[in-house]
Amino acid sequence: MKQLARRAFHTSAIPKDLDSVTCRDSAGENPALVGVSPESVETIWRSVQRLYRSGVHPGIQVSIRHRGEQVLHRAIGHATGNGPDDGPDTPRVAMTTDTPVCYFSASKAVTALIMHLLAEQGLVNLMDPVAYYCPEFAQSGKRTITVHQILSHRGGIPAIPKDTPIDVLWDKDEIWRLLCESKPVEVDGAKVAYHAITGGFVLQRVLEKVTGDSIENFLDRHLRQPMGMKWFTYGIDPARLDQLSLTYATGPRPTPPVSWVVKRALGGDIKTIEEVVNDPRFQAAVIPAGNLCGTAEEMSRFYQMMLNGGVWNGKRICQEITVRRAIQQFGSLQIDRTMLVPMRFSAGLMLGGNPVGIWGPQSRYAFGHLGLINKLCWADAGRDISVSMLNTGLPIVAHHIPALMRFVQTVCREFPLMPEQERPLVLA
Repeated sequence: MKQLARRAFHTSAIPKDLDSVTCRDSAGENPALVGVSPESVETIWRSVQRLYRSGVHPGIQVSIRHRGEQVLHRAIGHATGNGPDDGPDTPRVAMTTDTPVCYFSASKAVTALIMHLLAEQGLVNLMDPVAYYCPEFAQSGKRTITVHQILSHRGGIPAIPKDTPIDVLWDKDEIWRLLCESKPVEVDGAKVAYHAITGGFVLQRVLEKVTGDSIENFLDRHLRQPMGMKWFTYGIDPARLDQLSLTYATGPRPTPPVSWVVKRALGGDIKTIEEVVNDPRFQAAVIPAGNLCGTAEEMSRFYQMMLNGGVWNGKRICQEITVRRAIQQFGSLQIDRTMLVPMRFSAGLMLGGNPVGIWGPQSRYAFGHLGLINKLCWADAGRDISVSMLNTGLPIVAHHIPALMRFVQTVCREFPLMPEQERPLVLA
């Protein structure tokens, strides 16, 4: 009966003893230094275990910081070998806190900050039309679309043209040609329509035009190296691909109308998406909106730097005003025309809300980004936390959703809102 349920729901085998598949960075967890009780840490970890028991995520990795100190740093499950279709003889590789995972759309927050760094350096004005820097983008009525509109998902080109071959994704010149020729659905920036993959290629082209360098080199020079990251690269070096966790299509297969939304946003059905993201060509490519790779700790480090006003370990990464501009709300709460859910965006990040938002209850001062629906990476200036929860499943609508929501709610409950004078980045 259990095997039938696993096949029907496309879930992984979950051992009875969760400690046998748990990796804890005990030296990296220091809750006592910031007054966080062991009970709070374990309460949050139990919510992660509950999500893991749903079977839709073969592996999960979590890093949480409070007041700048990491209080939880653990992993559970497997990086490879325990997918829904893997047999009992498939070699299993444990998920550790150092296993690189593809962030997918959570990459957008990093790419967005890079663009704000360009503005800080005086190399771009985000309110300029993209065509000012890349004149060929003006084709088909896109002359007035600005860099800021692309960042805030108001650029009018939410999807790559229909019937575009998947391998175009790792041919940046061909994808650029297609985007330049494509006709926008609108150009005035009035409506939000999530740009799942397209915006990153536009931002990459602008950056490379004004710097004369590649976006991966810019990332390395201005973020990765100064912040001491081991991974944190667009794609993975081909020589290290075997260390990257795999991604699995799990949960019940989406049916209409959900499957239509998935195809419109991502350009294919969920099984096709699984094949694409596990293709070595995707894994080694540079796809700024969707294939930054790293660990949960590295992403929570990135958000902690933003909470610090652009400083990491005493080193200034960017100016505080740059962080504030990156997280400033642009436009009102709207139904996103791609995802069909209400969203608040800044120029590059997904914002929380009151009385409840994407980052939990009373999350008006939270900012972050989802990655392929289930990866949750955010900071909350009202609670002084940076959170990164990565996973390796691709469930869309499945039985895990209550556990996923409970994780967010548990984090918010265990780290209540702080008095305004104690918060980092006090925001209006």
